[in-house]
Amino acid sequence: MKRYLVVQTAFIGDAILTLPLIQVLKKVEPEALVDVVVIPRTSELFSTHPAVDRVIVFDKRGGDRGISGLWRIAKSVGEGRYEAALVPHRSLRSAFLARIGRVPVRIGFDRSAGWFLLTETIRYQPSWHEVERNLSLLGPLGIQWKDKELPTLFPGSIDIEKVDEFLAKSKFSDGAALAGIAPGSVWKTKRWLEDRYTELTKNLLAEGFSVALIGGREDGRLCQEIKVGAASPRVAVAAGELSLLQSAELIRRCRVLVSNDSAPMHLAVAMRTPVVAIFGATVPEFGFAPYGNNSAILGTKGLPCRPCSVHGGQRCPIKTFDCMVNISTEDVLNKVRDLIG
Repeated sequence: MKRYLVVQTAFIGDAILTLPLIQVLKKVEPEALVDVVVIPRTSELFSTHPAVDRVIVFDKRGGDRGISGLWRIAKSVGEGRYEAALVPHRSLRSAFLARIGRVPVRIGFDRSAGWFLLTETIRYQPSWHEVERNLSLLGPLGIQWKDKELPTLFPGSIDIEKVDEFLAKSKFSDGAALAGIAPGSVWKTKRWLEDRYTELTKNLLAEGFSVALIGGREDGRLCQEIKVGAASPRVAVAAGELSLLQSAELIRRCRVLVSNDSAPMHLAVAMRTPVVAIFGATVPEFGFAPYGNNSAILGTKGLPCRPCSVHGGQRCPIKTFDCMVNISTEDVLNKVRDLIG
């Protein structure tokens, strides 16, 4: 029986965009075992996925920090006796892990910091979407996939029950459509303005929606401020209340999600929920736009300063923040209307 390893120890969005690679590998070789190495924050996304056989959690910033933790994970990898490792994450540590784990075939990108530790390097195509770039890693295995493969997530029964409980205690109108808003991001220059999100929330309420404010624990304060500004019992804060898979299940129940360039945008694609994505410091051309067909993108075009960095930053380098200031509430609301009719 063939065994494959996928090493992806990056952020939530990157992890979601790795799922099509795993799904296609399992479709082409359904009898093969596919294991993953991921960080604790993203492990639940893979734990219920039918294409994943085993999840190896690498707590690289916690208990597995340092060389002793790396060797512990490498020992677990070595015991797997894998045919090949696919390494979409372009860090030196990821390539090194596959190497010291004694995986004979190690496939990654030529832009990897650990390219010299790989046995096969694939050209990183800047103009491609990240999903398509990841799928190109299957080439050395003789797999050429041309169809569009969307990431898919599988919340479990406990996740579904948790969302049922959240909605039951929220004071939403009976029968009202639910809209999701994900206003947060680790990078402040990726966040649309708080007052605009508050105004958007009020407009969605006026159009008959109930609104769920979605994000991680770190987004809780921002979401609470938007809820207070909207001043309606038909707004509920899910940020910090739900896990990743539970947030995905909540997004599945939304008629639409409005999000910055952040993880909830990719959760929406994985749950087949229409998404309006707002891009500020970053641009869709980096390859991390919503991959689904049921999406709309907003960004301020024609700014010589944009993009200002790959990930965004904590403050606007030229102190204008025009990339977000120039996107009005009406712009976003019109995109929502166009997308869901």
